[in-house]
Amino acid sequence: MCKFKKLGFVIIGRNEGERLTSGFKAIEKLCPQSSLVYVDSGSTDHSVELAESYGFSVVELDLSIPFTAARARNAGFKYLTESNPQIEFVQFMDGDCELIQGWASAAVHALSQSDNVAIVSGRRNEKFPNKSLYNTLIDIEWNTPVGETLAVLGDMCVKVNVFKEVNGFSEKIIAAEDDDICIRIRAQGYKVYRLDQSMSYHDANILSLKQWLRRSKRGGHGFANINYLHSSGPEKYFRRELRSVYLWGGIVPITFTITLFVNPYISFVILAFYMMMMIKIIFFRIGESDSFRVAILYGALIMIGKIPEFFGTIEFWKNHLLSKQHQLIEYK
Repeated sequence: MCKFKKLGFVIIGRNEGERLTSGFKAIEKLCPQSSLVYVDSGSTDHSVELAESYGFSVVELDLSIPFTAARARNAGFKYLTESNPQIEFVQFMDGDCELIQGWASAAVHALSQSDNVAIVSGRRNEKFPNKSLYNTLIDIEWNTPVGETLAVLGDMCVKVNVFKEVNGFSEKIIAAEDDDICIRIRAQGYKVYRLDQSMSYHDANILSLKQWLRRSKRGGHGFANINYLHSSGPEKYFRRELRSVYLWGGIVPITFTITLFVNPYISFVILAFYMMMMIKIIFFRIGESDSFRVAILYGALIMIGKIPEFFGTIEFWKNHLLSKQHQLIEYK
């Protein structure tokens, strides 16, 4: 059981239903002494009443301002730390996540051991990885390398003083805001770590190709946005990912479509290169001990996903050049 009174939780959500119930129950059981804040982004179900029944303080965001995860987390952090000035660490969690026993203690211990470590995160596990092939692939995505890293997921544990130092999350970013804050915190000389510890169960609940493609589009938007903000940094953040998106999600499909009507033989050569890339990914996943079935699905969906990722980058640049506010790309 977590006994740290200097640890607070900020949970954000919107119409999460039973997933929210599971998350609340886990925190109530594992960290009963921690201060808890739930931030609601315009739910039409009973999320607010549910949070109050579990003893959470509730912050309801202004409906007239577009929702972002960054805005919700900042609002929760502000309320939590102003109401509980003794708190030194904040664990952010999404409403579709469920805390795993042992994580809170491990996170606080890691942050307490070094002045330079500002953020830690752990292994996020899909709660139902076999419910759909999309859930299976997302569970693979969560299995990131252990140790010092460039960035971690949004359900991170962060030192309060460092979070304040960088003015929290950037509220105008609709995707990959977690990458952005990690970059800015590391720029101040701090370190970010992915611990070898299970942190949470996550219920992606992605059951259709349409959801997967929307999620991919959101990812592409995040690639473009964060690269635009931090492309001059030493890591050239997301440059490699963007090159892949522009090539396999933009140039190759467009060229294939044009040559299909002009010279079909060239289009077949292009298709062959596309398939070769897919096969390369499949063999890589087999080398990572995935089953043949999972490896094939992974290769196919990753390559298919490059196209909506490309459209996500286009949407970012369109809004940026026209000085329009970015709109949340939802997939659930």
